[in-house]
Amino acid sequence: MNSLDPILLFFLLGLAAGLLRSELRLPSAVYELVSMLLLLAIGLKGGIELAQQPFANLAPQILAVIAMGVLLTLLAFPVLHYAGRFKRADAASIAAHYGSVSVATYAVAVAWFASRDIAFEPHMPLLLAVLEVPAILVGIVLARGISRDMRLGAVAHDVFLGKGIVLIVGGLAIGWAAGSDGLAPVKPLFFDLFKGILALFLLEMGLITAGQFGSLRRYGAFLVAFGLGMPLVSSLVGTGFGLLLGLSIGGVAMLATLAASASYIAVPAAMRISVPDANPALSLAASLGVTFPFNVLVGIPLYYALAVSAHAYLAG
Repeated sequence: MNSLDPILLFFLLGLAAGLLRSELRLPSAVYELVSMLLLLAIGLKGGIELAQQPFANLAPQILAVIAMGVLLTLLAFPVLHYAGRFKRADAASIAAHYGSVSVATYAVAVAWFASRDIAFEPHMPLLLAVLEVPAILVGIVLARGISRDMRLGAVAHDVFLGKGIVLIVGGLAIGWAAGSDGLAPVKPLFFDLFKGILALFLLEMGLITAGQFGSLRRYGAFLVAFGLGMPLVSSLVGTGFGLLLGLSIGGVAMLATLAASASYIAVPAAMRISVPDANPALSLAASLGVTFPFNVLVGIPLYYALAVSAHAYLAG
């Protein structure tokens, strides 16, 4: 393929406009609508496929993904706390972002895979939703320890009833219950227009990413190096888990992509409640200013090539 995917060009347009301080901006109501459509579309697609397989067969993969989220958070924390010399709260908060997952990165990967006819396991939206949770809980424990003032009720509400989880899990449930035929009347909106919705979302994400560059300048080269290096390490972990679970090449690549991504929606909200002394600019600068554009522009093809090589090595 000799040209960039149009949805990536939308991201670059937003990034360039933001860096040039253009007045371009999606109205907040439009951005909210686009976000909701994107999350629901991911859930609905997964729900249709989920109905075709026994849920019990997915239990080992769900447990493995939980373990992966915990492991990634524990890997990131000492690097940030000891090598980066971030205070404990900031190191734990950033680590939680990198143990969790980016829905936008997943959506870009879905479009990238579809444009190349690369198949992957259809229950990935379920694993996506599961992967949001363990890193948040581990990050809170790393930052604060286990104490009575952890406000677990507020954290649980924000994690499990946050917009992202509700829409993805709700979409999974609707897709599972309605099936492909039942969803036929809404397919033009949620399925046929998926790439157009994603393009608008990435336009705004480019603008938001440009706004994080100031924080990167203030906090130095370490955060940039971590934002580039951590997803590479995490992708290796995701590839290993995918191979152990016996996933297809596309499935291994998608799990590696999920592992390599970093949250900037669910985790910031949870950290704001439970670790208020953490500086959110550090986490967002790394996850949104460095890791997200790296994954969107470079990482996804790299992780797919890694999955192909890993499968070929095992087969040979």
